[in-house]
Amino acid sequence: MKRARGSALAPASFEALARVRRTLREQRVQAAQQATPEKPRPPEDGAVLFRRAVADAVPLPPCNRVERKHPHPKPVARQRLRDEQQVLVDALSDPWDWEAAVSTGEELFFSRPGVPLAALRKLRRGGWVIKGELDLHGHTGDEARVALAAFLNRCMVEDRRCVRIIHGKGLGSKNRLPVLKNKVRHWLMQREDVLAFCQARTVDGGAGAVVVLLKSSSH
Repeated sequence: MKRARGSALAPASFEALARVRRTLREQRVQAAQQATPEKPRPPEDGAVLFRRAVADAVPLPPCNRVERKHPHPKPVARQRLRDEQQVLVDALSDPWDWEAAVSTGEELFFSRPGVPLAALRKLRRGGWVIKGELDLHGHTGDEARVALAAFLNRCMVEDRRCVRIIHGKGLGSKNRLPVLKNKVRHWLMQREDVLAFCQARTVDGGAGAVVVLLKSSSH
């Protein structure tokens, strides 16, 4: 009878032991997971830390400072400009007795010694190609003098050998005299770079213009 009772309780005992073992195993796994150290986090970027640190910062109001909205203009060498303008004026002066120099209606013509006659004939016949033109209509005497000097200087730099100066016939001037025409003649005679000049042909302006032959800038 004792043996039969013992064999009937055996399955229940084994099942209880199995449950205990499973419980212990689960407890060990949980304990091992809790004991595993966490991986260290990578250090944060310095810029991120700085932005986080100053996130609540408020800029200070400006104190005794003036903001310049427009840049200062570049300095202008006014005295140098006045000096250069005066050089142009002084380069061409008027004659002392201007009334005595008023033209009598003769053809305007001038040539320096040594200029070949063939070049002069070519100039009077319109054989030279006109490379530039200056119109002095509406200019006062002083304005015309400065404009003529600047024009001739530019022609020498650009090597323009033959140019035309339109001075008008003086019909609108006082006493209907060609004052500007004679001023131009006198100014041209003072220029060393002017080899010759003559009255323009009728098709080129006639008595209201003069054709000028200049030195070559290469010489």
